[in-house]
Amino acid sequence: MFGNLSWEHILVLVVVGLVILGPERLPGAIQWTSTSLRQARDYLSGVTSQLREDLGPEFDDLRGPFSDLQTLRGMSPRAALTKHLLDGDDSFLTGNFERPVNGTAAHHPQQPQPPVQQHGPAPFDTDAT
Repeated sequence: MFGNLSWEHILVLVVVGLVILGPERLPGAIQWTSTSLRQARDYLSGVTSQLREDLGPEFDDLRGPFSDLQTLRGMSPRAALTKHLLDGDDSFLTGNFERPVNGTAAHHPQQPQPPVQQHGPAPFDTDAT
């Protein structure tokens, strides 16, 4: 459950808990939290095993759409767009529109644009502000 937390994050949580709860109540709060998490995990595994027994082979058919939803949940909008609409080719999104020529990408150097010279103050529109 806390697999995506680094040691620094856990240390910050412990320090914040120590400041908020104090050193007297922190061990009890940690014990209560770990006990509650363990009970919830046991309850969920019991529900899963009960469903597996009741449904039998249909349980795997039920799990299929949920696993598909889980993979879609992990996708970013960019990854979903690339996968479903662009067949995995993300050159449209990265701005690399040049087609490879003989195995190498064509390179067209851009000419530097001269700076625009303005004389006097910038225009000011009183109705716009």
